[in-house]
Amino acid sequence: MSTLDLFLKHYRGADASEILADVTSNILAVEQELETMVQSSVPVVQEVGRLTLRAGGKRLRPAFVALAAKSLSSNLDPQRLSRLGACLELVHMATLIHDDVIDETDLRRGLPTAARSFGNTISILSGDVMLARSMTILAEDGDLDIIRTVARSVVEMAEGEAREVASRGNFDLSEADHLEILRMKTASFVECCCHVGAQVAQATPQDVDALSTYGHHVGMAFQIIDDLLDYQQPPEVTGKPQATDFREACATLPLIYLREMLSADERAFVSREFGNGVSDDEIRMITSWMDQRGAFARALGKAQAHAESAREALLRLPESEHRHLLEAVIGFVLDRQA
Repeated sequence: MSTLDLFLKHYRGADASEILADVTSNILAVEQELETMVQSSVPVVQEVGRLTLRAGGKRLRPAFVALAAKSLSSNLDPQRLSRLGACLELVHMATLIHDDVIDETDLRRGLPTAARSFGNTISILSGDVMLARSMTILAEDGDLDIIRTVARSVVEMAEGEAREVASRGNFDLSEADHLEILRMKTASFVECCCHVGAQVAQATPQDVDALSTYGHHVGMAFQIIDDLLDYQQPPEVTGKPQATDFREACATLPLIYLREMLSADERAFVSREFGNGVSDDEIRMITSWMDQRGAFARALGKAQAHAESAREALLRLPESEHRHLLEAVIGFVLDRQA
């Protein structure tokens, strides 16, 4: 099922065909903008950009910008909206390139990463070019409030990634520390995208706050589901090895919740294997414990609680078809399988 199909599955508005046409138009415009943005006078930088672009993605961040703006105003410049959305997607693409270097990842969405294809040095520098270009695009747009919003979020996202790397190998990472990492490295940028959309629509402070709150909770739910899928789905679905987080000694909610339900011997075993060459059979046993002892269900409940908070934030916005679609995104986030 495609991303659009999943959106429409949860859409509760009046005219699905009209919304589908609107979303499709925005996606196409964003893709065209991205094709231009990854061009470079340095051939290898352009190749890295095009490789990352070909790998695809859900393009949720541009969607958040567009839907947030359109939920509040119909008097919008569509070209500016798609350009700003693509700009924020470019930031996201750059962070993925850097993440793959940090994580020594060979595959993303089933395709070779830039790091595998071009090496770490070129990948890092190409990601830097993307980040710099996104800042140039924002400067050309000229809205100082939007520039500040994005700049603050990019700093926080980078600090969150650094904090996550520093926490690797910490089997006893607390739930509170882990959730703060998720907020910084993922939720803050989703919140930023919604905030930018509201700024484009020249929203009231109350509506900006509602959309930012929505973005925070959707971002938290998205990352928690992502961490669940890491354990629950096979490589042919996710495009990466099962339980990558465990293999890389990164404690996420399924493991944090499982720790409480292990015997002393089980805990010693899981701790010993954490990031230390665990076998596929051992991963299957650990994930079965997560399932049978309720760790998966508890993590899912956490994501659902964030989803409900996101829905409550949307109720503070005026009734509109685009508000309904923002609500549909919540259902998509909870239902996605990869």
